[in-house]
Amino acid sequence: MSKKTKGPFIPLNAAVLTVSDSRTRDNDSSGDIIQERLETAGHKVVNRLILKDDLEALRAQCRAWVADKNIDVIISTGGTGLTQRDVTPDAIAPLITKPIPGFGELFRLLSYEEIGTSTIESRALGGVAEGTLVFCLPGSSGACRLGMEKIILPQLNSTTAPCNLTALLPRIRHDPAPM
Repeated sequence: MSKKTKGPFIPLNAAVLTVSDSRTRDNDSSGDIIQERLETAGHKVVNRLILKDDLEALRAQCRAWVADKNIDVIISTGGTGLTQRDVTPDAIAPLITKPIPGFGELFRLLSYEEIGTSTIESRALGGVAEGTLVFCLPGSSGACRLGMEKIILPQLNSTTAPCNLTALLPRIRHDPAPM
């Protein structure tokens, strides 16, 4: 369980992407959960889109958000399964410059407690893409709730100890690579 420190809270700017052939803003409960959790935590959702399961369109949108220095974190929902239509990790993985393998591992561990071995069907992933944090969650509202509450939000909270991703962001973005 993570602990809190007395340091100041640092709000981040987030982009939320729902990947679905059937969702609209009226029925995008998973996107709503992500946005509501981010805003309740004190972060700002600066962009939110719904895109179809199209590898090139997803990659292009995420590439544009990574290039936007006003966006600190991208969180997607949907398209992480095993069917031919599930292409979110395939679209995003080439943009990742530093994988965070522990995110997917921890997500599946926590998910196992709720849905058992069905969790192996999730290709949830996390990483850093040129200084932008990126998380890909499954499309179910339960998976989004779990990922946001148990992993992402604590790591986006600059008061979480002993460490958190928000505190690392300046170094992620500006430290030179070793020679």
